Parts: sequence; C-alpha cells; structure tokens
Amino acid sequence: MNLAVVFPGQGSQRPGALAALPDHDAVRAVLAEAEQILGAATVAALDEPDTLHETAGAQLQLLIAGVATARALTAEGFTVDVTAGHSVGAFAAAVTAAVLTFAEALAAVARRGQLMAATADNGRWGMAAVQGLDAPTVRRLAADVGTPQEPVWPAVYNAADQIVLSGTRTALADAEHAALAAGARRVVHLDVAVAAHCPRQDDVAQAMTRALAPLPRRPPTAAVITTAGGRRVTRAEAVYDDLARSVALPVQWYDAARLLPEIGVTHLVQTPPGRVLVDLLPSGNAVHATALGDGDFARHLDDLRYELRRTR
Repeated sequence: MNLAVVFPGQGSQRPGALAALPDHDAVRAVLAEAEQILGAATVAALDEPDTLHETAGAQLQLLIAGVATARALTAEGFTVDVTAGHSVGAFAAAVTAAVLTFAEALAAVARRGQLMAATADNGRWGMAAVQGLDAPTVRRLAADVGTPQEPVWPAVYNAADQIVLSGTRTALADAEHAALAAGARRVVHLDVAVAAHCPRQDDVAQAMTRALAPLPRRPPTAAVITTAGGRRVTRAEAVYDDLARSVALPVQWYDAARLLPEIGVTHLVQTPPGRVLVDLLPSGNAVHATALGDGDFARHLDDLRYELRRTR
C-alpha cells in the first residue's frame, strides 16, 4: 500500500470552502449531485458562516468537500489504498472506499448532524483542546473535576500531547484551570455547540445504528482506518459499526496516524479544508504528506505523481 487519503472533521469547516474546491470535472459532478439531493440553495448555504455554526451544516460541507476532492484525485489516475476520516470525515472515507454511496452518506450525515444538534441543550455543552499534557494526565484531570451533574470526558486523542475534552461548559472551565495548573501550554475552547465523542451522544449512536442498518454491506475497495479504534479494517460491517458508534466514543486519531507507516503508507493527502490532519502527524513520521487545499491543486498532483513513481 502507498497512498492514503484522510478527511478532516468538524472544526475544519470554512466559509467559502466549497467554492474554493479545485476546478475539476469530478468536483463539479459531486457538487451537482449534492444540489440534486439537497437542493441548490442548501448547498450554496453550506459556504455561509451562519450555516457553518450549525452542526449539520458544518458536517455536510466537510463531507461534500472531501468526496469531491477524492473523486478528482481518482479521476486523475491515483489509486487510493487507505482511507481514514477524523470524526464525520469517516463518512467521506467510507464513500471513497465504496462502502457508502455519496447519496447514502449525505442522508446519514444530515441525520447525524440533526441528532447531535438536538443534544446541545441551549449551549450547555462544548469541547476544549488541552495542549501540552499527556493522555494519562488528562484522563486523571477529567475524572477529578467532573461530577455527575457537570461531567467532562476525554473525547479526541489527536496527538501525544493534544487531547480534546467534551463536557458541560462549567466542567470545561474547571478542567481548563486544572490543566493549566498541571502545566498545559494552553486550553482552546472549540467553536462546537455539542459535546461529541462521549456518553452524551449514546442516543445518537443508537439512532445512527438503526439508520445505517438497512444499507447494503459493500466490500471496501481500500483499507479503512476506523475513527474509534484507530485500526485498519477491511470488512464493511466493521466500517458501518464505526460510522454508527464512533459519535459516542473517543476519536483515536493519534493511533491512526501512527498506524499509517506500519501498514505500508508512504504518501498521504488531506482533503480540504485546511491541513490540520497533516499537521497532526507524529514528529519523525516518514509519510510524505500534502494538504490538497493548500496552493495549486494541479501542482500538488504533479508532485504526488513524481513522489509515488520515485518510491515504487
């Protein structure tokens, strides 16, 4: 295996991200399909700041951007050997691995976003990234400050020293004070209106299991690294289980990133928007990484062709 395509999760959404996608026939085809299913006005609104503050809007923008860019990549002759998605990015990864159709993914992500938004409880919940502390320290900190009335949980393991917490705003504020006292570099409260990847989303996970149950189980055309497990899977049922249940389980992105070179990945590309997953690769990782939304898309493809030829 050589080439991995990775898809960012909520928090990476940007106003105008769909309009900024590469000028490519495959991209236009994906946007046209999204407009046919969701409506042209709905898709246009996914580039607007107000819509991107909504959980469903942000997640749909990321899905469309990811699938469109991946299809442009394959249309240019690249073979995707491994896919991985951070949180909602897992749905674009499943489409790229042919486990889901794009239409199925649009319906599933819209439903997921709506269900998650219903857990917001008038802004009581949120997420915050702790930078500069290791995972055992953050887990102890969360256990110490959280209470049954004001809970907080480790929700996303992005790097060895970057763990995102989910919880009530009160618990997150207490966790921030405790983290800084314990030596954290900083704590960043995320622009997310829900507490994801924690028990707050248990009902959403059950609803998503029911929503995905009737869909056919198609064998993946590429290996998929799961969000909650951070492991490589090649069975459709394992992909579906991760898509449904991972909303209530911690994201194991650090494990996924460390796995890439172990399973033979030499080159990685991140789909737009941004480059957060490229920047989260562990230091010393030998994988050649490119953020396809940074700079000229055609130039990135030329460079990638050269690098792949050179290492094969």
